[in-house]
Amino acid sequence: MIEKTISLDEIEAAAFFGANNTNLRHLQNKFPKLKIVARGHELKVMGEETEIDQLDEKVNILINSLQNNGSLSEHKVNEILERADSDLKPIDGDVLLHGQAGKVIKVRTANQRKLVEHVIHNDIVFAIGPAGTGKTYTAVALAVRALKNKEVKRIILARPAVEAGENLGFLPGDLKEKIDPYLRPLYDALEDMIAADKLKQYLENRTIEVAPMAFMRGRTLDNAFIILDEAQNATQSQLRMFLTRMGPHAKVIITGDLTQIDLPRRNMSGLAPAIKILGEIKGIKVQHLDVSDVVRHRLVKEIIEAYDLLNLDREKEL
Repeated sequence: MIEKTISLDEIEAAAFFGANNTNLRHLQNKFPKLKIVARGHELKVMGEETEIDQLDEKVNILINSLQNNGSLSEHKVNEILERADSDLKPIDGDVLLHGQAGKVIKVRTANQRKLVEHVIHNDIVFAIGPAGTGKTYTAVALAVRALKNKEVKRIILARPAVEAGENLGFLPGDLKEKIDPYLRPLYDALEDMIAADKLKQYLENRTIEVAPMAFMRGRTLDNAFIILDEAQNATQSQLRMFLTRMGPHAKVIITGDLTQIDLPRRNMSGLAPAIKILGEIKGIKVQHLDVSDVVRHRLVKEIIEAYDLLNLDREKEL
């Protein structure tokens, strides 16, 4: 018999437990051989390891449902608890890797699972969706996993520095100080997944390289896991340049949000044309994520829906 603590820090515990702990009772009824005790933002579970692992999987699905929908009804709890385990684990379980301080980095939505599966079976994958759907985070997790498993020798992370027009010379500071603000989201993800001293070593010896997209020109990127983030801010010629850097032993993920294009009016985003041109080529897949995949604060989902409704109303007026 073992004991395990399951953290509920990312959600409102009261919403998870339900009115008068109704949801918690359903969980206990589903796993009668386990002792389940709620303590603040934690669940203390005691019992056989196999059953605890099964409960942990169900709890993760319940947490994901609560984060996506803002609530967790009794009906939804029963639906998830009665669902066959095979429906919950389409690809080697949901855990991608164990990050900094033992943090579990895992797939959290159905479309994220599809994205991971596409990356396993294809060499170029487009991940398209709104803010907060985990595109970048999932992509970086897959890259770090591939590096840890020695499937690749290095990771290349790139973004168009569109706010500076990729002409960085006029900005104050050295090169690193100039480009870091545009690449910060990539560093944030890496810091979640790799210990600080190891990450520093990887960055210094260029095992992991984080750079503006323009710095890829003229290179061949081989034995690498390559991510182009915020690709909606790349022009068609820039995307073509980037994709043709790919060496024979490489994986590429291109992430983007077609609703957040920051390019000047005279420049058209190359992301939508690239999806249309390349999407049917064998070895290339496109995975769309939507508002149901939002894994940030529940209000992010509602904000996206509100803006989508506004845009729809404007289209009707036109």
